[in-house]
Amino acid sequence: MASSSVFLHRPDLSRIAFACRTNQTVGKSGKGRVSFLSNRRRRLPVVLSMTTTENSGGEAVKSGLPGNGISIMVNGCSGKMGKAVIKAADAAGVNIVPTSFGSAGESGQTVEVCGKEITVYGSTEREKVLSSVFEKHPELIVVDYTIPSAINDNAELYSKVGVPFVMGTTGGDRNKLYETVERAKIYAVISPQMGKQVVAFLAAMEIMAEQFPGAFSGYSLDVMESHQASKLDASGTAKAVISCFQDLGVSYDMDQIQLIRDPKQQIEMVGVPEEHVSGHAFHLYHLTSPDETVSFEFQHNVCGRSIYAEGTVDAVLFLAKKIRLKADQRIYNMIDVLREGNMR
Repeated sequence: MASSSVFLHRPDLSRIAFACRTNQTVGKSGKGRVSFLSNRRRRLPVVLSMTTTENSGGEAVKSGLPGNGISIMVNGCSGKMGKAVIKAADAAGVNIVPTSFGSAGESGQTVEVCGKEITVYGSTEREKVLSSVFEKHPELIVVDYTIPSAINDNAELYSKVGVPFVMGTTGGDRNKLYETVERAKIYAVISPQMGKQVVAFLAAMEIMAEQFPGAFSGYSLDVMESHQASKLDASGTAKAVISCFQDLGVSYDMDQIQLIRDPKQQIEMVGVPEEHVSGHAFHLYHLTSPDETVSFEFQHNVCGRSIYAEGTVDAVLFLAKKIRLKADQRIYNMIDVLREGNMR
């Protein structure tokens, strides 16, 4: 007879600190930000892990996983984020549909992830392919990690077919994206930041900015953020945090963000582990009082893509639950996922 054990656990939350700071010129900026606030009460979860002995059947183990009964189609499966999401979803017991959309150059190619061969389709016959997959897998949820230029066309397609989706791709025309999905009245989770803990930090910053406006009046702000060399623009997360500091009374120009993109600087100055130079997000916000006798630092360092992949899978599980409960067909975000209180 199979036996099992249940134990409480929590992840290793060790962090890596920036090695140095730099001074910057500060200015004024009046840019707004996306709000994460709500009056709903949060519930904090206790996470349980279950282990089974070797004589347990594979099907029994699979049926006990949170993603059992859910299928996903990951568009952009050949990219690093797409592959990371597939691995996280597979570990959660989610069924991976062997179909994906990619660029015209990728059409007809096969991508192997977690021992699964996924066929990539280009722009032709996308509606026919998606409709066929959705008919075969009525519990299907699409995950989008494609490219900014494809966001709006993809959203139009998902809305037309009526398939629920999680949009992790950033960029594109965001106003048009929301208008398209709201008009279609389908289930969707759309968020420019899928890292649950980072989203929680942003929400806390917004609460502080709303309740204590001007608390840091007169303080100067230095911001340094490091990402892989392929990321040419400033982090949207950094801009959101800076907007909160502006509401707290800090004068700062978004153009003053120090972007670190040189791998040598990232390793030697910032302290990014060499193996994560190609995929990381290190942010440091340093505040100094007018007389320079008081300073505050806020930082969040992310190595790899697992935090975003795990957040994406939680968004999939959240959306599947909403569908099963026949909740409102609307656009949800990662704050909604956080509030649900049942993240793994």
